[in-house]
Amino acid sequence: MNTRHSVTVIGLGPMGRAMAGAFLDRGYEVTVWNRTASRADALVERGAVLASNVEEALAANELVILSLTDYAAMYATLETAIDALAGRTIVNLSSDTPEKARAAALWAAERGAVQLTGGVTVPPSGIGRAESSTFYSGPQHAFDRHRSALEVITGRTDYRGEDPGQAALMYQIGMVMFWTSMLSYWQAIALAQANGLSAADILPHAVDTANSLPGFFTFYAERIDDGQHTGDVDRIAMGMASAEHVLHTNTDAGVDGTLPGTVLEFFRRGMDAGYSGESFSSVVELMMTGRG
Repeated sequence: MNTRHSVTVIGLGPMGRAMAGAFLDRGYEVTVWNRTASRADALVERGAVLASNVEEALAANELVILSLTDYAAMYATLETAIDALAGRTIVNLSSDTPEKARAAALWAAERGAVQLTGGVTVPPSGIGRAESSTFYSGPQHAFDRHRSALEVITGRTDYRGEDPGQAALMYQIGMVMFWTSMLSYWQAIALAQANGLSAADILPHAVDTANSLPGFFTFYAERIDDGQHTGDVDRIAMGMASAEHVLHTNTDAGVDGTLPGTVLEFFRRGMDAGYSGESFSSVVELMMTGRG
């Protein structure tokens, strides 16, 4: 079993292939495995070793990178080679929930392995770049031991403590913002096209709007942490009027109103909860109690 400048990568979708390629670029000995073996062809041409099965892939190296769809795929893959898990550090970069990450870490520990949970914040094109970042959590001794290898994947490694669920949580927080933000952009493009404008026509305005958001994030973060939702700068009643205008602008143009309608519903619930004179940040309270 190799322990220095060598790694096994299991799962060769676009992300896994990018990771294996980054390790090859840095001179690592790389063993790979994928259910569809042909996905490894280009990596093998560059010097990677294709394991014939999961057990062989695990046996090759102490450090094992998992890049799978979810933790169900992890179990389906690793349960075929239980006896080869002992002594391995499994860096699980598969996407799933914090609770499933914690359960998987316990499962690995019971079989003699250590799991580091990871949440990569960039697409495959960002792998291997110094400015890219990944969240990690789990045993600190494992993180410290393999940090230089993890920095091959992304130059920045944000360690979030021993709880294996924390990296998954941070990743999912990012995904909450990413998916809803991109949907809002698609909504804006649909509205633009319904009115004879192209995506290119509204791009500068969309970028300016997106670039304004960090200022709002910063302003509200401290107030929310202090439980301050006073309506000194905005009020839910004002927001509701604006949200109604947004919805009607879309529906008047024949554009689907599901997304703006959902936004409006949150304002309505805030009004019903008696928050009409408070900041629209009070919607956080509705979300926290599940009433949103």
